[in-house]
Parts: sequence; C-alpha cells; structure tokens
Amino acid sequence: MQPCTGISDLSRKQALLKRHRRNKRVALLVALVILVLLGVLVAWWLPLVLAVLGWVGHEAWFSDHLFYSPGDDYLYQLPEANQVPGVTLQGNLLVVDQIPVMHGSETVVLALSIKSSWLGRFFDPAVELSSGQLRDSQVFERGAKGLRYLNLTGFAAALSAGTLRIRGRHCNIHGQPQLWSFAHADVRRQRVMVIAPHADDAELAAFGLYSQADESWIVTLTAGEIEAEHYQQMGMQRAEAARIKGRLRAWDSITVPRWAGVPESRCVQLGYFCLQLPAMQAAPDQPIASREAELSDTRIFRQFNSFSLPGDADGAPTWNNLIADLRALLLQARPQVLVMPHATIDPHPDHICSQAAVLQALQGLEWQPSVILGYANHLHDNDRWPMGDAYSGVALPPVFDASQPLVPYSIELDIDQQREKAMALGMMHDLQPPAPLKRRIRRWLQKLLTARRWPAEGENEFFRKAVRRHELFWRREL
Repeated sequence: MQPCTGISDLSRKQALLKRHRRNKRVALLVALVILVLLGVLVAWWLPLVLAVLGWVGHEAWFSDHLFYSPGDDYLYQLPEANQVPGVTLQGNLLVVDQIPVMHGSETVVLALSIKSSWLGRFFDPAVELSSGQLRDSQVFERGAKGLRYLNLTGFAAALSAGTLRIRGRHCNIHGQPQLWSFAHADVRRQRVMVIAPHADDAELAAFGLYSQADESWIVTLTAGEIEAEHYQQMGMQRAEAARIKGRLRAWDSITVPRWAGVPESRCVQLGYFCLQLPAMQAAPDQPIASREAELSDTRIFRQFNSFSLPGDADGAPTWNNLIADLRALLLQARPQVLVMPHATIDPHPDHICSQAAVLQALQGLEWQPSVILGYANHLHDNDRWPMGDAYSGVALPPVFDASQPLVPYSIELDIDQQREKAMALGMMHDLQPPAPLKRRIRRWLQKLLTARRWPAEGENEFFRKAVRRHELFWRREL
C-alpha cells in the first residue's frame, strides 16, 4: 500500500502557490518603485490614486488562484472506443454523421478549441449550449486559449435530433470538435456507499446521486474539528471550540442525509481527527491525537452512530482501527458502488488518505464492489472550478497529464434536485459562517465590474461550485 500523504501532489500545489506568491511580490515591488517615481516626478497625489485603482483592478481581475497558464491545452486520455466519428460544427450547429443510439442518460463529452476575445480577458469566457428550451453555459478561465472539454450530459436527445447549437461568449470556437459518448449502467439503481473525508464532502460531490440511489450509505471518516475560529469568537477557548465544531459536524454527517431520505441507520461518523490521516497511516498502530481539540479518543464524535464498530472498543485514533471500521462497514453494507475522492485529481491530504484506506480495507475482503466513482471537491491549480454560476453545467476540470486514462461518469440534476442540494448544504454548520469582509468587498467589485454572480443560498463558495446541473465523477471498474 502506497503512503497516502500525497507528498508529490501536495508539493506540486505548494510549489504552485509559492510561485504565485513570489510573482505577486515581484509585481508589487515593481509597482511600488513606479509609484514612488511618479510621486517624485509628477505629483504627490498620483501614487495614491493609482494605488487605489491598482488594488481595485487586482481584486476584480487578478485575484483568482489560477496556477497554470490559461493558454494551456487541457490534456485528457479518454477511451478511443467511446469516441464518436464524423463530428463537425456547421455555423453554430453541432452535426454528427454517425450518431450512436442514445437513451438520454449517457455521459457525453465534447472537446473544443477556444480562444478568448479581448473581452474574454476581463469577463469570464463561456460556451453556451442550446436546443429548444434546453440551455446551459459552461465557463472557462479568463484569457482561455486551447483545448477544453464540455459536459454535454443531458443533451443526448438534442444530439440525436441534430438540434444542438453551440456558441462562444467572449470567446471564439475553432478547429475540429471531438465527441465521446459513455453508456454506463445507472449506478443509482444499485447500492451506493459514499466515502466522505469530512462532513459535507458527500453532499458537495454526490448529493444528487445518493439522494436518488435505491440504497445509500454515507460514511464520514473525520470529525473536521480544526479551524474553529468561528466558535472561538463566541468566547470559547481553542480546544473547546474545536470540540464543539467537531460534534456539530458529526451531527451534520448523520442528520443532513435524512433530507435526502437516507435513514440514520445507514449514516456513520468514524470520528477520526482532521488532517491526521497521513500521520495515522505512517504509524498504523500509534494513536494520533487531534491537532486542536486536545483529544485522543474518537468516541466523543461517534455518539450519534446507531450501531457500534471495532474502533469503539478503545476509541484509539489509529490507522488499524480505521481499516477495521471500514472493513466492518463494507461487509455490513455490501455496496456495489463506492463513491470516494479521486486520489490524483483531488489533492487534499485527507481525501487522498480516505481513498487509500478504503482500498486497503478491501484487500482480501470477501465482499468487493463492482465500480468505484472518484470525485474532486478540490483541485491542485484552480480554486474556482467548477467555474461559472450556480445552477449551470460542470465542464471537465483542468487536467494536464494525458498519461492517466480517465473515464467520466456524469449525472444530471433538474432544478428541484439542485435546490434540494443547496438546502442540504445550508444545513452544514461549516458552510454557514459569513464570508470575511475582504472577500465580500472583492465579490462586490467583481459583481460591479466583471458581471460575476453569487447565489442567494449562501455566502460560502461551495454554494456556487457544488449546486450545478451536473455531478461529475471518474469511473473505474474493479
């Protein structure tokens, strides 16, 4: 079993962030020198005016955490067997000469080369899809230039009828499009187990899927107790705040799935400590205490479970206990489909470790699922993905490693299902605190100057990123 610390993945993200901050410091130093010279040579007040204008411009147009060039091609290795030949754009109409038989539930991906117009450097470029009353808009990076992948799931009937129209907003489309169609079996007609590293990960990635599945289990690995500053502002000490936050998130992990019809008896909180899974795996039999809650017993966060697990015997936060808990749950639930973080697309260390723990628990187990669906709630190099507005589609994320074969699996959520998901996220305590003042000012400037919009359902960025027409996964058969 490979270590789940995700050293290379984390190092990559840290290196990208370090380079971004270094470049910003250099730019600020150059700007400061220019402002001083202008103040000396032109007028004393000019640097003050330019500094304010520069800060406004930065917040409006240059504050996105984008750690790659928007001119880079996305690089995917999608299966050749699923590629549809004879695809052309005639004007803005997508024409397919040899359209396969589609039943409406297929995952459909379209690769296009786009090039932002000059407006696309100041406003988010998008590719707009339409057929009759059916419409979608999928957004890309400002200044995007190169190969991008659209998610056409839900447009199968329009493709079959030859009525799908595609046009760019603040960007131009050129080159030869490529189309892939994936006719997967519907996993919602099977037993599904969602592995959530933290409370809310299951809802962010897969609320639509698990709310529609014939039988769903939600297994949350950690209490997510750290970074409890919101509760410290209520007058609590650091450890007490962390414990309260962990208990609230444990409660959320058990109760919020009830909104989707999942009984409490199929929701389990394992209560291990946030960001400690890598250390647990490095020393499998050694208890790893919470970073902030002054706890070395997981049972405080397991109090809402409806049945006991092996780790309840001593409450020790060890990797061996985690594996024993997962093995017991897998044997009890016997899931046909496992939904869990994708270890190379999602770089969060707890997410990487969660997948590694499940795979280790499956080794030699008498029950084996048939399908794994990987999800990504975080990316290495683009903190805004999925880009664009809530209730719009989810284009494929930036991937730059064509050596990794990927098979997408996407489902479509109607407007009522999206609203149900938004309400579920609103029940999650960790998504409720208001945004910091700096972020609210930034959003106001971006709304005023760049036409960006944020949903009314909540201030947390995940209300924009997760409440979408699509839920996107990466499918692997076992």
